[in-house]
Amino acid sequence: MSGEWRSERDSMGTVDVPAEHYWGAQTQRALEHFPAGGERFRWGRPVIRACGILKLAAARANEELGRLPHGSAEVIACAAREVMDGALDAEFPLLVFQTGSGTQTNMNANEVIANRANELAGATRGANAPIHPNDSVNLGQSSNDTFPAVMHIAAVEQIEGALVPAVVALRDTLLVKAHDNQDIVMLGRTHLQDATPVTLGQVIGGWAAQLDQALGNIEGTLPPLYELALGGTAVGTGLNTHEGFAAAAARHIEELTGKPFRPAPDFFAALSAHDAIVNASAALRTLSGALMKIANDVRWYASGPRGGIGELLIPANEPGSSIMPGKVNPTQAEALTQVAVQVFGNDASVAFAGTQGNFQLNVYKPVMLHNLLESAALLTDAVASFDRFCASGLEPNLPVIREHLEASLMLVTALTPHIGYERAARIAQRAHRESVSLREAALGPEGVTAAQFDAWVRPEDMTHPAGK
Repeated sequence: MSGEWRSERDSMGTVDVPAEHYWGAQTQRALEHFPAGGERFRWGRPVIRACGILKLAAARANEELGRLPHGSAEVIACAAREVMDGALDAEFPLLVFQTGSGTQTNMNANEVIANRANELAGATRGANAPIHPNDSVNLGQSSNDTFPAVMHIAAVEQIEGALVPAVVALRDTLLVKAHDNQDIVMLGRTHLQDATPVTLGQVIGGWAAQLDQALGNIEGTLPPLYELALGGTAVGTGLNTHEGFAAAAARHIEELTGKPFRPAPDFFAALSAHDAIVNASAALRTLSGALMKIANDVRWYASGPRGGIGELLIPANEPGSSIMPGKVNPTQAEALTQVAVQVFGNDASVAFAGTQGNFQLNVYKPVMLHNLLESAALLTDAVASFDRFCASGLEPNLPVIREHLEASLMLVTALTPHIGYERAARIAQRAHRESVSLREAALGPEGVTAAQFDAWVRPEDMTHPAGK
């Protein structure tokens, strides 16, 4: 070690690395050779945590199988736990756009854990002894099976641990709103035109049902994500690993995460295709479509306040315009729909990358993982924000709802069972043509009496099947 640098060696020779860091020669080479991107494209907590989980589990498994001495396993496990818990996040500087197998990130983890483990054992950084990045930390592993396992661990923890609870919370908020507004009858709309009545509770309940369906889709993608490629090594054959390693490592990963991870049933598919990631991304796209619909409905219902529909009142969170005083905009809905658009684009990248497996390896792993995790994180934040700052504060604008409902020509539909479609159509057409009320038009030449109209045209009875 000289000055602020120390020399580290890999199979290609000697490299100077910053003395204050734990990473080694291969990470330093990657910093120089893969510059594309910026801060946004650095691996975040979910990936670094997953690397720590995997290396800790591997050390425990190799010790159990007699391939790693107890003392070596202990210091590796201690260092890996520091990675898992976030103490060494600054030691993972690499960008997403690197080799397609994620080798540089795997070696980043191997080097950081080896150097930290050696330090814990009383040796110096860069010594590669008693713990070696490849021979000890990466024992029985290949980047080709460790990085796909990291992909699945990170995806499960981000989706199941963060996104799903956020969506459930929004769903629950909507269910409460649906219950509170179940008796408010309002104008229905189809084709952006007036339609027969619905209740506000039915409208909001429909939003909640969409989220339930999206949650079901997401939950259906989790079982394949529990399957780990770890144990397949380079091409799926398991060369250079113990036959019991995959099961032992998966058991330790399950213990560390509380998730039912297990070895993939076919390592060749696990290395060369990432259909589980593709399906998970598609489920997030479907969720985004539901959120887009909900947010746009809120925007339309809240439009105005005087020149639009104006049937919903939204929270006034911040000034809506730098030039128009007093303006309030549906900013939370707009932010949520922008996130949905981003997720659509991310999913397109993941879907295309998923088609690019050649022979025994898909070499688009990092970009697939980055886009899936970005989608999950964006949705988590945007859904939580929409729930807190918009959905929980939605209120009906009762006078406007009543005005629109009473003026609706489509209430004429209630007359159809009594006077037929053609006569009912003439009443609606006359009311619209002469700008009179539906009741006034019905009491004219079509021969409907006032008593009949009042008995037959009851908006609250039009929100459910007859006799209910």
